[in-house]
Amino acid sequence: MKKHLTMAILLTVAFGCEQPNSSSISYPASEVFHHDWAMNKIWEDGQAEVAHYDAEMIVYGKVRKFDNAYITVKEEFNKDFNVKTDDYQRDDLFSVMKVNKFGRFETENYPYHYLTSLFFKREKPEQLHKMTHTGQEWCGNTFKQFELTASGYEYDYNSYFDGYGDGRMAIEGTDLIWEDQLSYLLRATKFKDGLEFTKQVVDSQINTKTRKPKIYDASFRVSDRDSVWHVELALEQDKVNTYTFNKKYPNLLQEQTTWYGYNLKLNRVSRYQYWR
Repeated sequence: MKKHLTMAILLTVAFGCEQPNSSSISYPASEVFHHDWAMNKIWEDGQAEVAHYDAEMIVYGKVRKFDNAYITVKEEFNKDFNVKTDDYQRDDLFSVMKVNKFGRFETENYPYHYLTSLFFKREKPEQLHKMTHTGQEWCGNTFKQFELTASGYEYDYNSYFDGYGDGRMAIEGTDLIWEDQLSYLLRATKFKDGLEFTKQVVDSQINTKTRKPKIYDASFRVSDRDSVWHVELALEQDKVNTYTFNKKYPNLLQEQTTWYGYNLKLNRVSRYQYWR
């Protein structure tokens, strides 16, 4: 179902937020994001944007601090295999933006490794085309893959958990927003102080669980914080995330805080061919 933006008073009733000033405007959902955001020539230079964040996650009831690398780069996919192509003479190629998120941290018992790969067609930053996630620790491996279909997403999974060892399920809705894509998608926002909109948001998949994803009827609010754009995401009344972005293109994520403790603060960023 096509979502429309809510008026500020609806947000006040639903989430207990302060009512924005009278300059806030309700926008059609189609006007929220720049569909040409990833068409900028910066992404044609053959290099990747590699951003390192000082990160925190709560595991076993304790805060774990680690380096979280976010890698953003343009690639060419082929439709036949829906992966990066090796043959650039094919007639079924299309451009995607890849966002890889890698993190490794220690616990008292053993280390964790996470790698999440997200792919978007360049002209559709709001629609996840494909996502894979792997998690490794001493208990075992977890693999998850979400691929866009005509009606939603096909979810394939494999893990060491009883009941979710090996299987697949369908997730309905092609206009879903995934929490794990927000570090990329929100960079393409048509930023404006007081902008508010609603969207169904799928909870983060950066974990070792393969349970059925939870989908929230969520609300977004944008505010101008002098040097950065601030975005508040209310999943539920007591589940609020915040994100801040640089005002200058390419609008890099500066900080992230989540209700469950996955927090980020930009440490450094550079552009280079990390695969060499």
